Amino acid sequence: MRSDKTKARIVIPVEDDSVLNAQLAQHFGRAPFYAVISLDENGQVTNVETVKNVGEHFGGEGHMHDHILELKPDAIITHGIGPRGLSGFQNMRIAVLKANSDTVKEVINAYKKGALQELTEGCLHSHSH
Repeated sequence: MRSDKTKARIVIPVEDDSVLNAQLAQHFGRAPFYAVISLDENGQVTNVETVKNVGEHFGGEGHMHDHILELKPDAIITHGIGPRGLSGFQNMRIAVLKANSDTVKEVINAYKKGALQELTEGCLHSHSH
């Protein structure tokens, strides 16, 4: 057992609601769903759930990162995120980490090993509103 494990709540943008087997979405704000994974102090998964994207990109209101803040995450793991979402999470002291795999199970394992790098800049590709 490693001593550097800490209890955490992690949010990951995903393509479907198959939770641990879900494929990661390529961009945070345009993901149809978000996997919410809770880890205990030993790094064991204690709870998994999926929430639907209710942001403006999916017919809802506002930016999804604002809705995610309500889940009180400790970390976000994603392939890409826009500059506004990134700075919003950083301002709330929520780690935004670069995904290095394509399924929730794989990135959670990488997280537990400390193998994920922090994202320092958002995607600059065009966003259609």
